[in-house]
Amino acid sequence: MADVTTTPMDAQALDEVVTFTSELIRIDTTNRGAGDCRERPAAEYVAERLSAAGLRPALLERTPGRTNVVARIEGTDPSADALLVHGHLDVVPAEAADWTVHPFSGEVRDGVVWGRGAVDMKNMDAMVLAVVRAWARHGIRPRRDIVIAYTADEEASAIDGSGYLADSHPGLFEGCTEGISESGAFSFHAVPGMTLYPIAAGERGTAWLKLTARGTAGHGSKVNRANAVTRLAAAIARIGDHEWPVRLTPTVRAALAELAVLHGIDTDVHAPGFDADALIAKLGPAAALVEPTVRNSANPTMLDAGYKINVIPGQATAYVDGRMLPGAEDEFAATMDRLTGPDVDWEFHHREVPLQAPVDSPTFARLRAAVERFDPDGRTVPYCMPGGTDAKQFSRLGITGYGFSPLKLPPGFDYAAMFHGVDERVPVEALHFGVHVLDHYLRSA
Repeated sequence: MADVTTTPMDAQALDEVVTFTSELIRIDTTNRGAGDCRERPAAEYVAERLSAAGLRPALLERTPGRTNVVARIEGTDPSADALLVHGHLDVVPAEAADWTVHPFSGEVRDGVVWGRGAVDMKNMDAMVLAVVRAWARHGIRPRRDIVIAYTADEEASAIDGSGYLADSHPGLFEGCTEGISESGAFSFHAVPGMTLYPIAAGERGTAWLKLTARGTAGHGSKVNRANAVTRLAAAIARIGDHEWPVRLTPTVRAALAELAVLHGIDTDVHAPGFDADALIAKLGPAAALVEPTVRNSANPTMLDAGYKINVIPGQATAYVDGRMLPGAEDEFAATMDRLTGPDVDWEFHHREVPLQAPVDSPTFARLRAAVERFDPDGRTVPYCMPGGTDAKQFSRLGITGYGFSPLKLPPGFDYAAMFHGVDERVPVEALHFGVHVLDHYLRSA
């Protein structure tokens, strides 16, 4: 068996990660919500390649066409806890007319792979495939069991994906105590000469809300003191204007402490009266890594009312994208009660828990080491994701999740803008870096 300090990531693995990323992009797995998606062709694609590497992937569906793939690699130490490595197969919609290249072309141009899913997250799906197949060629087995899961429906409710797997097939994840997935270990160019690699050790909870205002229907020309649209609009304005208080979680506090040191700022993030906003204002571009996660948030996103201009409707509805920090869920609910007021009801349209993972754990140390081995000048820092991933659903099984899909990106490459954005793309060299880092971590875990 190869030593963990050697790398079997041969030329074939580096070619395959590019090919797999491109070909997965070409398989249109657009998730429009409300069940409008079909991941099965992509699931069959990855299952075929896992089978060729000697694994026995299971294809699992709650709903026909909404397919998940799960496979287990047996480790050399049966007493060790297992590790979950997961990625989703679905992508958000893309309007071809807005793109430089067709979003489902998977075109490789000037050293860059273009298309929807290039960073969210068919790149990571491809990296896992490339690593597993290289291991098969070189006769490598990891120390601990590794469970690989390719999921459906992450870009909506996950009811057909990780939620279904966690609820209906928990036995497939037996022994898994930790997991890694998207949105971490990407290079972030903070200031000239400083490259950061934020590794996610937390997620804000999902609180998608439905607001309903009821009033008295009537003619649009008459005085109406119980106008549902007016009541809803007032509530939405209050929510949009609300200034949420700072609430620092252990992960975010650790991120602030490390960023302060790296920027040469003398501050004690544990001191009474510590001003997080004042520190964030001094961090320059790196502020983007922490600013969205020092507070709860609630952003109105959708409105629906009425059916004719001269008719005051008896009901109006709105939707709000809310996010809750760990430990701040009760505060979120109480604040929404106050902001909506007596004339507007609210309920959770979709809710998932916030997550935290320890940043002083041996696992986090190994994640750091794997990145810094391949970029010795880079500096890893913990961070909390403002949004959510399938780690929320897998947490039901007691699995602690980290965001770790490594990419070394050039200066000027706006990684965050690639998520759900126009002209999503990933450099070939970033994929090669990711394969090396992922291989090293998985064999040292």
